[in-house]
Amino acid sequence: MKKVDLERSLEGLEPLPRPQARLEQYPTPPGIAAEVVYIALGRGDIEGRAVLDAGCGNGILGIAAALLGAASVVGIDVDPEAIEIARRNGRRLAPDASWRVADIGGIEGVFDTVLMNPPFGAQRRHADLPFLDRALSLGGVVYSFHNGKAEAFIARRIGSRGGRITDRIEYAFPVRRAFAFHRRDVARIPVLLLRTEAAKE
Repeated sequence: MKKVDLERSLEGLEPLPRPQARLEQYPTPPGIAAEVVYIALGRGDIEGRAVLDAGCGNGILGIAAALLGAASVVGIDVDPEAIEIARRNGRRLAPDASWRVADIGGIEGVFDTVLMNPPFGAQRRHADLPFLDRALSLGGVVYSFHNGKAEAFIARRIGSRGGRITDRIEYAFPVRRAFAFHRRDVARIPVLLLRTEAAKE
């Protein structure tokens, strides 16, 4: 599948109808999701791999991985409504993917690749750290989005757990007005994508 076709497929996914501020449920833009998973494909991290989509929302990253040949995809989220929507989206495009209501701390298993756009910690400080820590213990390679302003802190955290950042890409996420505290119709948030290789056991 070409990247433009992948992006087009992802644009057709059903979004979360009632995103929750406390969970920082901001969607991953389809174009960025398609680009990141294509990068992961080129690095050998998708095709034939076991993939975890952590904090999956509507399933966009996991579905992209499935469409590009992942051997298996598991998506988890604490929000039951998000999982129901991910299941509906998955039934159309990734029927073999598995979607579970679960907290990141309770996930067990071994995954080749973890994809995630976790909460950045705007509502609850360091809300992304449980995702990052668990991902580094579950997956061989982790692709994670973070608040661009927290790069130094995140890099130290990864290093303290034996991880090695191999790639960094800067994005500007368009965040549309969704909550009462938003002041602009669309704000562009500096976001950093990191590819991290977990410590070898």
